[in-house]
Amino acid sequence: MVNVRPFRAIRYTALAGEPIDLITQPYDKIDPQMQEAYYERSLYNFCRLILPIEKERYTTAKIRFQEWLRRGILEKDEAPAFYVCRQQFALDGKCLTRTGVIVALRLYNYDEKMVFPHEITYDAPKADRLSMMRLVQKDLEPVFLMYSDPERTTISIFKGVSKTEPVFEAEDSTGVRHTIWRVTEPKKIELLQAAFDPMKLVITDGHHRYESAITYRDEQRKLGTEYNADSAFNFHMSLLVPIQDEGLLALSAHRLLKKHVLTDQALNLLSRLFIISEIDPTVENLENFLASHRNEHAFCIYARGNAYGLVLKHEKAVYELVNAKSSNETKLFDVVMLRDVIFRSILKTGELKMDEDISYERWVRTAVEKVDKGSAKLAFLVNPIDPKVVWEIAQQNERIPEKSTDFYPKPVSGLTMMDISPEEKILR
Repeated sequence: MVNVRPFRAIRYTALAGEPIDLITQPYDKIDPQMQEAYYERSLYNFCRLILPIEKERYTTAKIRFQEWLRRGILEKDEAPAFYVCRQQFALDGKCLTRTGVIVALRLYNYDEKMVFPHEITYDAPKADRLSMMRLVQKDLEPVFLMYSDPERTTISIFKGVSKTEPVFEAEDSTGVRHTIWRVTEPKKIELLQAAFDPMKLVITDGHHRYESAITYRDEQRKLGTEYNADSAFNFHMSLLVPIQDEGLLALSAHRLLKKHVLTDQALNLLSRLFIISEIDPTVENLENFLASHRNEHAFCIYARGNAYGLVLKHEKAVYELVNAKSSNETKLFDVVMLRDVIFRSILKTGELKMDEDISYERWVRTAVEKVDKGSAKLAFLVNPIDPKVVWEIAQQNERIPEKSTDFYPKPVSGLTMMDISPEEKILR
């Protein structure tokens, strides 16, 4: 059974200033330019906690958090609650809404078959977030998970809650509007807990945070401190969204290679596996090619001034080139073929280091601009993966490459925090 509990969130008070100057994108989406911009917005901007510029950043975050609590910049809610969270945003000319609930989710090891990952994780990001947890002893950002609610039980509860007065409303710097409602009524809390009890959960964003939290929990248990099933470090602050929600969207995660070029030899090798078409190198034409081949295994390659569309010829030819220990279906994921067939087998890239060798972009236009400006040599453009497909493969215990999905919009950071210090308890 999935155990979710209400918790006493730590939130900004009016003393902190305007919400627009406080909330941020998740820590792993903040580049150096954004970091500086966030610092300039406010002395209390959330970036100063999740990604301090200062050299001793973990210690800085710890001291800063304690000081903000002492001065009343941050304050813990008096009563535990669930926090219904709505995001309103525009995409491709449509106005969309995504609604979920922020809870304290009991941490489950993956072999318990309650929570499932879908992406590969790496040691360095986990070590970074674990160091932050050890010193600050707070969940600063939620893990984002999805679940299936075909009977729309939770969706109905969210709809009812959203007719009441919210405790928070603000629009972030990307134009996404965020609204939060506190759910404190015992009956509604019981209904939500009962609804989640039989469910399975799949991580959409926050794999490194979740796995770091598991390590932190296990460390706390070994320290000899008194603990029980209610100890807060057994839980993680999590945003849960149903896959039936029309606003649960995954965008493309286009790949930018910074050091490798497309040679005639590489094109020749690619032609053995793919039907290759030269494309007029405009953003519109690249987007149209991907859209028109949405149900095929297709990519675009952009190299300053030149563009190509690729469509897979023979599926069987790919199987022996893919390293993934997974089903043939997963081996044919575009991002898996990119990694194992195009990058490793044809371009001979070896292991690609984040930011040094490879980066990721969600918009075709941005990817093309970065190649044109020389920030990257090549852009490999892909179609997005349907969230329902991610839901299915995760429960088959299969993982796809990192940054395969880009769930949009990201849960904004700075709305709620959760105390996970050894003495903190989260009651039923």
